[in-house]
Amino acid sequence: MERAYAFWRAFQDRFLGHAAAVLLLGCTLLALLEVVRRYVFGQSFEWQQDAVTYFILSGVYLYFSIAQRRDAHLNVTLFVQILEGIGPRGRRVAEIVKIGGLAISFVFLIAVVWWGVPEVHDSQKYGSRTESLAFPLAPFLWVLLIGFVFMAVSIFFQIYREIQRLRGRSVLVEPADKDDLLVD
Repeated sequence: MERAYAFWRAFQDRFLGHAAAVLLLGCTLLALLEVVRRYVFGQSFEWQQDAVTYFILSGVYLYFSIAQRRDAHLNVTLFVQILEGIGPRGRRVAEIVKIGGLAISFVFLIAVVWWGVPEVHDSQKYGSRTESLAFPLAPFLWVLLIGFVFMAVSIFFQIYREIQRLRGRSVLVEPADKDDLLVD
């Protein structure tokens, strides 16, 4: 399992993060270009707003799993923190609640992907397009589903790690980021 997790981290850090960053950078540059075209030259591409919107969303979708792995997402932890403050039994209950929340999230993501695939096929079949009609909608929907699958993989590893933690084992440890280390 350690090897699979190391491979997953490497895939996210070496490919997925960079792909999302390139999408976001490209969309930002396109948006800036359009500001100049619109306000300096009085011209604009009809498809530009759709391109920026859907490609930014695609970059965000691809980054879902990385944010999940690093716990760098919106997370409501008040109840868990209260339980952890009660004592050793409270910490154990908090860990079980955390696993339950991760399991619910995992099942939800799998269900969304399961029922989302036929919807994307319908989008392809009927030729659904973005508002400007410049882009087919299906590729963006595929990226959304792929982002959810990647997020489910990250959650699977988190569930495994939390269960092992309950058993008193330390597995799937995240290496320290260079940015997190203090340099003297």
